[in-house]
Amino acid sequence: MSGITKKNFKFFITAVVVLVLVGSGWGIWKGSFFSAQRADASVNPVTPNVPIAKYEMKNGVKVFHLTAEQVKQEVSKGVFVNAWGYNGSTPGPTIVVNEGDKIQVVVDNKLPGPTTVHWHGLIVPNNMDGVPGAEPSPVIEPGKSFTYEFTVKQVGTFMYHSHYQPSKDEMMGLDGMFISLPKNGDTVNGKPVNRDYSILLQEWQLQKPGSANGMDMSQFGEGQVPVGTYDVNPEGMSWNTFTLNGKQFPSTDPMEVKQGDKVLVRLANLSMQSHPMHLHGHNFKVVAKDGNPLPVSAQYMANTINIAPGETYDIEFTADNPGTWVFHCHLPHHTAGLNGKDGGMLTAFHYQGTPWPPAFTAKTNASDTTSNMNNTNQSSDTMQMSGSSSNTMNMPSK
Repeated sequence: MSGITKKNFKFFITAVVVLVLVGSGWGIWKGSFFSAQRADASVNPVTPNVPIAKYEMKNGVKVFHLTAEQVKQEVSKGVFVNAWGYNGSTPGPTIVVNEGDKIQVVVDNKLPGPTTVHWHGLIVPNNMDGVPGAEPSPVIEPGKSFTYEFTVKQVGTFMYHSHYQPSKDEMMGLDGMFISLPKNGDTVNGKPVNRDYSILLQEWQLQKPGSANGMDMSQFGEGQVPVGTYDVNPEGMSWNTFTLNGKQFPSTDPMEVKQGDKVLVRLANLSMQSHPMHLHGHNFKVVAKDGNPLPVSAQYMANTINIAPGETYDIEFTADNPGTWVFHCHLPHHTAGLNGKDGGMLTAFHYQGTPWPPAFTAKTNASDTTSNMNNTNQSSDTMQMSGSSSNTMNMPSK
């Protein structure tokens, strides 16, 4: 009898161990599943001052349309730039997709010269890379169109820009952000984020219209361009206007957060200089570079990150210090404005429910309204939103 009892006891212990292991496995799987479900319901990416690109579904393919054209853009109150862009703005609309999506991007060229689109950092077929001459990619002549087609194989932050005479086309404003989300939603290190913002850094040499070959001897100092309408000198090296998403402070839209939010910020640089972006009031974790997630062991904490031309970085921070906190390039001339005021590459994170500083009081109502619309979880695939341009957004299905 004692032998049977001992045998039964061993069986009982074994059964308990198996149940514990199975239960743990179920808990891990269940946790991962519901984490994915929560991620799927997370906030949609937002590019302040820039619309999200619309698309339509055709036979399982997401079809986007970009029109390369001349644009007249107000970079700050009363300062207009005769630039080039896509769909009426520079940067062009942010393209948001999911890993595994099959996409087509139909590009219509309404510029006075040829153009292409290069998918910066994305793994695409050789003839879709948008680099004519050196690669087997076609040139899009004025008045013509071309359809780029590929399957999105990566997750991360990327860019698109012209690769036809890039020294001219890029500096005229032919660029934009390209965001690829995981199949299960917007996550960092497998965990959902509450806010997802992207910022594209640009710089310009503005000059009076009609200045022959940019040889205008009355050059404006950095941040000292007065009210008026200006041409861009794409070959110039005396940059005097520095923008985040095509705007200079105080026309940059502040980014709303709530206490406790996990905030993801995607940074990209398509200018000629490096820009050290510094966040006040918080430290952030650098989690990805050039569309490649960094291993957890390689991630690091900082409050300033230097972004070289052609680079993208993803940073994440926890909103745990209420107030309004500026985020800016730390090259002093790049945040200079008229009459000794702030300008250029400067924006801010604003905690909902906290007072607005004087520089933002005129924005309060509009910013609160836009933030509420930007950050509402959507049950539909399509969200129509008012913004700084007439474009509306079609949010991608997860």
